[in-house]
Amino acid sequence: MSDPLSPPRRVVTGHDAHGRSVIEADGPPPRVHTVPERPGYAVSNLWRTGQAPDDVARGDDIAAHAGVLPPEGGTVLRIIDFPPEPEDPGERARMLAATFRNIYPDTPHDASTGAHQGMHRTLTVDYAIVLRGEIVAVMDAGETVLRTGDVLIQRGTNHAWANRSGEVCRMCFVLIAGRQGA
Repeated sequence: MSDPLSPPRRVVTGHDAHGRSVIEADGPPPRVHTVPERPGYAVSNLWRTGQAPDDVARGDDIAAHAGVLPPEGGTVLRIIDFPPEPEDPGERARMLAATFRNIYPDTPHDASTGAHQGMHRTLTVDYAIVLRGEIVAVMDAGETVLRTGDVLIQRGTNHAWANRSGEVCRMCFVLIAGRQGA
């Protein structure tokens, strides 16, 4: 297995008392979620908005964020490092169950569909951008390999992520709260 990556750098801008633009924060994310049962898997939550449009001067509260879903009407920006998944289906299922139990309890996940043990669905529109490496986007019917620079727009579909490459894959996700159409 490849070595874990360093946490991403988060730079946040704002305004000083005179209205001039400044750098307010520059460093690692305020909180990185890991799962002991899944070494190398790291979720760096970087920012969230509470609504759209949002107050651009609203303070940073991403450290308080829990689960997958953004606030109703809001967004979440996160970076996830996906280590290579184990070939053994039992070990893979154990790791994925621990991930959903420990980090994503707000997201039902269905390991019984047969497509992949990490299948789940969120009522969100997600922009998923591969920053480094490659990963397989698994759907109920079919899958596709995504590589560095590729973007997947996930629209509330049942899906899973499978890193079969042997190297860590880093992805950026923007989750936008959604609703079910009529």
